[in-house]
Amino acid sequence: MFFKDRKAGRSSDHLRIPLLPLRDLVVFPHMVVPLIVGRHRSKAALEQARRADQEVLLVTQRDGQVTDPGPDDLYDVGCVATIIQMMKLPDDNLRVLVEGRVRARIDRHHPEGESHRAEVSVLLASEDPAGPEDEALVRSVRTAFEQYLSLNKNLPPELLLTVGAISDAGRLADTLIAQFNFKLSDRQALLEQPEPHARLEVVLEYIQNETEILQVERKIKTRVKKQMEKSQKEYYLNEQMQAIQRELGEKNEFKAEFVELEQRIRSKNLTSEAQHRLARELRKLRMMSPMSAEATVVRNYVDWVLSLPWQDYAEETTDLRGAAEVLDTDHHGLRDVKDRILEHLAVAGLVKSMQGPVLCLVGPPGVGKTSLARSVARATGRDFVRQALGGVRDEAEIRGHRRTYIGALPGKIIQSLKKAGTSNPVFLLDEVDKMSTDFRGDPSSALLEVLDPEQNATFSDHYLDLDYDLSRVLFICTANSLQGIPAPLQDRLEIIRLPGYTEREKLAIARRYLIPKQFEANGLTPAHLQLTWQAVERVVREYTREAGVRNLDRELAKIFRKVAKRVVWTEGLPSPAEDAEDPSEPLPLPAKQCYHITQGNVHKLLGIPRFTRSRVGKSDVIGLVKGLAVTPWGGEVLEIEVAILPGKGKLILTGRLGDWLKESATAGFSYVRSRADRLGLEPDFHETSDLHIHYPGNSLRTDGPSAGIAMSTALTSALTGVPVCRDLAMTGEVSLRGRVLPIGGLKEKVLAAHQHGLARVLIPAENAKDIPDIPEAIREQVTLIEVEHMDEVLRHALRWPEEGAALLADSQDSGA
Repeated sequence: MFFKDRKAGRSSDHLRIPLLPLRDLVVFPHMVVPLIVGRHRSKAALEQARRADQEVLLVTQRDGQVTDPGPDDLYDVGCVATIIQMMKLPDDNLRVLVEGRVRARIDRHHPEGESHRAEVSVLLASEDPAGPEDEALVRSVRTAFEQYLSLNKNLPPELLLTVGAISDAGRLADTLIAQFNFKLSDRQALLEQPEPHARLEVVLEYIQNETEILQVERKIKTRVKKQMEKSQKEYYLNEQMQAIQRELGEKNEFKAEFVELEQRIRSKNLTSEAQHRLARELRKLRMMSPMSAEATVVRNYVDWVLSLPWQDYAEETTDLRGAAEVLDTDHHGLRDVKDRILEHLAVAGLVKSMQGPVLCLVGPPGVGKTSLARSVARATGRDFVRQALGGVRDEAEIRGHRRTYIGALPGKIIQSLKKAGTSNPVFLLDEVDKMSTDFRGDPSSALLEVLDPEQNATFSDHYLDLDYDLSRVLFICTANSLQGIPAPLQDRLEIIRLPGYTEREKLAIARRYLIPKQFEANGLTPAHLQLTWQAVERVVREYTREAGVRNLDRELAKIFRKVAKRVVWTEGLPSPAEDAEDPSEPLPLPAKQCYHITQGNVHKLLGIPRFTRSRVGKSDVIGLVKGLAVTPWGGEVLEIEVAILPGKGKLILTGRLGDWLKESATAGFSYVRSRADRLGLEPDFHETSDLHIHYPGNSLRTDGPSAGIAMSTALTSALTGVPVCRDLAMTGEVSLRGRVLPIGGLKEKVLAAHQHGLARVLIPAENAKDIPDIPEAIREQVTLIEVEHMDEVLRHALRWPEEGAALLADSQDSGA
């Protein structure tokens, strides 16, 4: 075999041997090492060695991260080893047991196919026989190792017997090197040293240094153990760490970090409470081990407190004209909201320090609540942050988690202020009516302190456990309806309603905002597309029926996408795979021409209209009344039907009716019974007939006190056989004595009636004060009729013969 051919005092002849690179491992002669081999070249080298004489050259890589090392990536000296055992693992890797034999230097590399061979020569020691000096060095090493072994309990005592049985100086050095934690570079240097005397000197020096360290550690432990009798365990651990640093002369690598934290605390504009808390936490942090879990919690807390803008405020603008221009540029209409913001700016200019108001924008989706909050931030010169509250059911999301475990965080309020970087941003709490409650707490209750101007100057987050001033934050909440907001929270909000847009307002919004946005979003220019206002008007009337403009924006986007497809198709750009004569192509216009979308061809792009211009019937119908309701999505027209059936006076209510509507139906039925003689009804009609009141097509769970007169009218029409006027809608609640009671949401309801083409609307007389809120253009097209009593409703709503109308006129009196 190769390692047997060498002679003492010289290198053997150059021979080729398979080469196996090692990562972060240096193998010495006489070492038995298990290896897991997975690289393709390495497995090929082992197979080649197995077929030959079971010998392989183990060479360490200079960089362990290199996956396919070349000659320059390997050290020049390695160890020739014998393969003792080799086994293939289930993951296709090889498990090899090798034993180091002799040192060898690589003279030349020979890549051979998938494996790698090297031409090597054995490194041998000089031929000088071992003298007294070498014998003395061996004894010194044994003695030092025996002393080291008595201090280090991590090594087995049997190792001393093994070392004592070795008489060869070279083998003794290699055996001891394998037991100590030398650096990789030091191990390689010892492998490259063929002289046993030199290797033993390095080993002796290392053993003596390690022995001194162990003696110092024992001395430290003894001294600290005596101190522990007079102190707590935490003090003992801290003193032990400091004693180790003093004895070993190590620098405190965390000292610079503490100095940095102290400088940040001094330079940060903190409150006095926060400064005292951070000073206390920093003292606590100094006494902890940097690697402990509690130290991580304390350090994260300090970082959070220092990252907050405690008394950093953005400079607010007081230019009312500039703010008004920003608001008018970003949004059409919304006069009440804009006036409220300008009022706030005016007061802020006169009063240098004022508490931030809490505005709540309530309206259906798509009317611009969220975008309006962004515009408010622009108009006031503040930063803007938004927090969505939809689906939040954990109180800790608002107030934060208590600092009792790793991973605790402040609440969303504090996190958003950190993101804003100032303590007076415009803070949008979006969808405040969508919060819910479960076993984790009530987040709406946690918001009470946040949104109360009298309390939020000392808002306390559970994580910070410090008072934080939120009084200068301009909070803006959004909601679709007030029903989902608890009453205590509503009391802290300044409610500003955003009703749905009229048809004229939608056209103006499309012209100023939506169409320019779609031109930019779809890469088109007016040279590609001309969209007439008649076409946009048809889209508004026949393809959207909503309070906001989101669906209008989607329908316009659909038009622009189809035109973009046609432009790309006709101008020779990459086209779809289908045939160019696709019959579904909406506008077969010539290539490179402007596409004109008019009222007549808009249906080719959007398909069949989803809504008709009007839902007014062709004739008056008995027992069918159009009522008006307000939903979270705006006003809605709901039809009420009544059928008279033979029976025993049972009142049947169907159509997803809430408790309010059921009470309204009962009250309306009682009114009709009280007016039976005036209406020409049999006194016992309620005992011989069943009355069925139904809301057909009511997909929403309608609930609210506004359908009493509509139900009473439908009952009267069905019982008397007098038809209801087809062009009329009504809203209002009825009392048992027939009085018409006021309702809410008049503007939204009238807008819904206008969208459905109804010409007249009956409203309670007490709601006359709300008529100015309705746009003048709507009032010109819809006649509003004020009524005080149910008899007036019946005179206007039913097609009475002359004698019937006169009878109702005579019957109305103040005591009715």
